[in-house]
Amino acid sequence: MIECLTGKIVHTERETVTIEVGNIGYLVYCANPFVFPLQKTTTIYTYQYVREDAIRLYGFSSRKERQLFEQLLQVSGIGPKGALAILASGSPLQVAKAIENEDEKFLTKFPGVGKKTARQMILDLKGKLMEALQAPSPDDIPAFEQVVEEENHVLEEALEALRALGYSEKEINKVKPKLQQENLEAEEYVKKALQWMLS
Repeated sequence: MIECLTGKIVHTERETVTIEVGNIGYLVYCANPFVFPLQKTTTIYTYQYVREDAIRLYGFSSRKERQLFEQLLQVSGIGPKGALAILASGSPLQVAKAIENEDEKFLTKFPGVGKKTARQMILDLKGKLMEALQAPSPDDIPAFEQVVEEENHVLEEALEALRALGYSEKEINKVKPKLQQENLEAEEYVKKALQWMLS
């Protein structure tokens, strides 16, 4: 298994990044591809998924994010696509807390997670996540819980504009995961955020 890749991000799309390592470009599926800055040397922690008709690399900004992905794959009804959608919509620690607190309402907000799957997540994973996810690890700074403003200055500029307009951190945090999936100019980020806040 490829534990991690360190190289330059040469291309980004909605679901993938291409990271060049030793003149070889690896296509890696990610929850939030735009977390990884273009044309900068980056380390992506990987999970190799193999089945009869596909071999794919899934990439994560920290080992803990990858660990949660692997745990989610063990839940009946959740495949790689569903696990990535959960990671894209919430931080690993938020998801772990929801499972520990048996917060089905929170879990069913994720794409493709109904009540049955939320209950299965709680049954399978409660008691298995919090200790490991809260333990400090060098690769988690700043990638695990810290927001990616340092790597996405345009998004930070948009968030500052929303604060200047009077929106609270709570309101901003609700739309931030969605914004992190986009690759826009600051003005467009603000427009998108306002649309979601007002809808």
